[in-house]
Amino acid sequence: MSDIVILGIFVADTAYRADRQPKMGETILGTSFALGPGGKGSNQSVAAAMAGGDVTIISRLGKDAFADIARSTWAKAGVKSAITEDPESYTGAAYIFLENATGNNAIIVAAGAAGCISVDDVEANRALIEGAKVFITQLEQPIPAARRALEIARAAGVRTILNPAPAAPLEDDLLALCDFITPNESETESLTGLPVTTLPEAEAAADALLARGVGACLITLGERGALYRDRTRSVHVPVISAGKVVDTTGAGDAFNGGFAVALTEGRDVVDAVRFGCATAGISVTRPGTAPAMPSRAEIEALLAAR
Repeated sequence: MSDIVILGIFVADTAYRADRQPKMGETILGTSFALGPGGKGSNQSVAAAMAGGDVTIISRLGKDAFADIARSTWAKAGVKSAITEDPESYTGAAYIFLENATGNNAIIVAAGAAGCISVDDVEANRALIEGAKVFITQLEQPIPAARRALEIARAAGVRTILNPAPAAPLEDDLLALCDFITPNESETESLTGLPVTTLPEAEAAADALLARGVGACLITLGERGALYRDRTRSVHVPVISAGKVVDTTGAGDAFNGGFAVALTEGRDVVDAVRFGCATAGISVTRPGTAPAMPSRAEIEALLAAR
């Protein structure tokens, strides 16, 4: 059993840097390429384990070289795994474009075997979910599997976190299964139909999600930090900078992993948000996703310095 159980996907990240994205039909020269581990569920698992959490990931992999990357990544970070191996499919991959000037990104994900994560896979790991303190999932795997896992966790009294990425239409009864929802600005706008360009707009969008049944909203705001809002309090936590931004790709995953660890340790939720912000603040100063996740010592040192 683990304190944190995460349902999600692994993909191999293929990251390309260039001054701009090519237009349709155009070929341009890039400035670098890197192959590494990714996928939101995997990244969040690595972030949580590196931050000191006891973590298990539930997922599906193919039987190929990219699956080997997944297993070695988890072993290095101390992540346990509950994996269904699917030799009839492939381990997922992601195309990541990184803009040289800003570090901002655009991503295409092909989930492969993990795109077939099913309700049966979730039921097979029911005991893991029920034994956790915190359960996290996202929307890169099929939504029926995410829904069933949230139902199991909620029924067992496990605190639930939904990172609604990539954005997708969600029914109110699914949102009501979430103790915490952690969208970024664009995902929040997609879920609510409301703009999120200012803090008051973020507060209004959070209220719209609360009205649909979520327990609390954690809207990540990029360079402006994060907004925590529930039915009794609203707190804006500024960004916790650790230096120059190099790559924002895994920032949200770092935040979710760090936040979950702090929750399992019994910290006040706003302190947990700060811990998540510090985790993300360090991750963006490094290239890559899983390889950029900071250690517990690094996170604590940054928080102490602030």
